[in-house]
Amino acid sequence: MIDLKNIFSIKSETDFETCALQVFNFQFNHNKVYRSFCDLLFKHPADIKTIQDIPFLPIHFFKTHTIISKQAATQSIFTSSGTTGSKVSKHHVTDLSVYKESFSKGFQQFYGGIEEYVTLALLPSYFEREGSSLIYMVSDLITRSGHKESGFYLNNIPELIQTIKTLEAQGRKTLLIGVSFALLDLIEAHQFNLKHTIVMETGGMKGRRKELIREELHDILKSGFGVNTIHSEYGMTELLSQGYSKGNGLFNCPPWMRILTRETEDPLSIQDFGKTGGINVIDLANINSCSFIATQDLGRSYEDGSFEVIGRFDNSDIRGCNLMVL
Repeated sequence: MIDLKNIFSIKSETDFETCALQVFNFQFNHNKVYRSFCDLLFKHPADIKTIQDIPFLPIHFFKTHTIISKQAATQSIFTSSGTTGSKVSKHHVTDLSVYKESFSKGFQQFYGGIEEYVTLALLPSYFEREGSSLIYMVSDLITRSGHKESGFYLNNIPELIQTIKTLEAQGRKTLLIGVSFALLDLIEAHQFNLKHTIVMETGGMKGRRKELIREELHDILKSGFGVNTIHSEYGMTELLSQGYSKGNGLFNCPPWMRILTRETEDPLSIQDFGKTGGINVIDLANINSCSFIATQDLGRSYEDGSFEVIGRFDNSDIRGCNLMVL
């Protein structure tokens, strides 16, 4: 078994590659679905010398198989949102403490301690969308923020507006996190001029509003909130880690997470930095599931570890946090 201390204490590219290869070996030997996938590709530990050699499991396997690498009781099953009748992804999590450590340390790295922020969520509460990994994370952040104003406000916009006004007047650091359409609804209800609030969107538009490219969405939100930048979170049901963007369209990962891109015409080939391709995620926090996932997102990765999300493959099904509230 891999020591989680090694994963969450990665400090260099060498550390990351060493841990990634160890995790691959562990999951090859303990994850039956991933092992079968590697066998079909004739990829075995003796063939894997670098992280570019590692096979990435197509994300749709989470819709049809139970992806686990640790034979232990499932503590929680996170599910993706989906349209009526569509098959959803299921992420069987055998150790929620790993997820908590991942999102806590990830947030700490990019924003500091959550206790510094009043945390306001334009998302459904945990009880309204129990299977959401995002809601689980935000609910925990709200609790640990320790401020009486922190909470879920999706169904109480007037109170949210007044709360934001009060916090701004008091000069208190605030994190406002929400799905895109709800943030747009908020600025239609009230125009802000925020000085002490980080606005973070988690994506999500289909089914509620006209689809917007990220740049257009952010321009509208910046104008409505009176801020210079809109922050973004990149995560998904099948992962236990998140990337964050502080407003320039570029995301960054915590040390135990990496983004590579694959050729769109050859899904087994990793391509050079700066080229548009399918996004492959290495999430070493996903130790008890699968750490090597080929997503349906399109993007570019860069040599400094940053990445951008361009869109999705045309034939991929609708998904996103916005569907949690339909």
